[in-house]
Amino acid sequence: MNIYIGTYTKKTDSKGIYLFKLDLKTGRLNAGVLAAETANPSFIAVHPNLKYLYAAGELEGKIGIVSAFAIDSKDGKLTLLNEQSSGGAGPCHLSVDKEGKNVLVANYAGGSIAVLPIGLDGKLAKASCTILHKDPEPGDKPRASHCHSINLDASGRFAFVADLGLDRVFFYRFDGVKGTLVPNEPASLVLEEKAGPRHFAWHPSGRFAYVINELNSTMTAVSFDAEKGSLRELQTLSTLPEGFTGTSYCAEVQVHPSGKFLYGSNRGHDSIVIFAIDEKTGLFKLLGFEPTQGSFPRNFGIDPTGQYLITANQKGNSIVVFRIDTSTGLLKPTGQKIGLPAPVCIKFIK
Repeated sequence: MNIYIGTYTKKTDSKGIYLFKLDLKTGRLNAGVLAAETANPSFIAVHPNLKYLYAAGELEGKIGIVSAFAIDSKDGKLTLLNEQSSGGAGPCHLSVDKEGKNVLVANYAGGSIAVLPIGLDGKLAKASCTILHKDPEPGDKPRASHCHSINLDASGRFAFVADLGLDRVFFYRFDGVKGTLVPNEPASLVLEEKAGPRHFAWHPSGRFAYVINELNSTMTAVSFDAEKGSLRELQTLSTLPEGFTGTSYCAEVQVHPSGKFLYGSNRGHDSIVIFAIDEKTGLFKLLGFEPTQGSFPRNFGIDPTGQYLITANQKGNSIVVFRIDTSTGLLKPTGQKIGLPAPVCIKFIK
């Protein structure tokens, strides 16, 4: 299994995107190599045909970029194809539609989202659609938008944008042929004030999804109306142990491929929180916590077979491999901990 890891390159020793190989039988990682040199590839996404990889480039003080790379089928190295504007400052999340025709990007600092069409050669065209978020209830002090992720449903008809600054998940109708996003009706799910919705993960059934809230360290389960393209809140629980009084911020959320378990990362508490999912109702309950063996786990990845979870400890400058007990959902360190400067995003490719 190939593993691509995006990193922060500013004020670090990192050069860009790194490639590791995971042995699924033993859980061992090889030493890793630089797959592509590029600035601040804070989030990466892989084309469905596995021939191309796209990276969000956070350029400090500037409009960001999205870079397109070709994946070498033999050694996995990346070759730059082209770059396009992300349509806003601080691009922090990407997704590729299931047809492989568009990259959708969320711009954190710019408070905007954009669609970049993909050519037959994997190259990116200029944005076919850009939308700037504004506070729907501005009052005397309008809040600043911070779009933190953009995800499509399984049908590819609807897009969901977690906006940390506006405490909402916005709903859009997506046209993959035209490369356009149109606000849906209803327009959003309103979450608790200062929750800070960050990332979003679908349950394999497609009936439920989970939103991790960065600022108040909670996880929210939602039900999905596939006909209307809307979400309804079901439950919200803390991602931290009872009695914890330190500072911590959530980051990544993922559902196990079996649909039985839910995981989230705590930066500060430096742990992965583990929940069990009731697959009939979508509700979840706490199972426990696993220390990430490093500081500030900004991201983690679960391999497609569901055997391993790998954390990216941004400030700990390390990646750590855990084996997943597929009967209990709990994690066990494999002893594999590899140094890597400021890792921030993990993606697997068979």
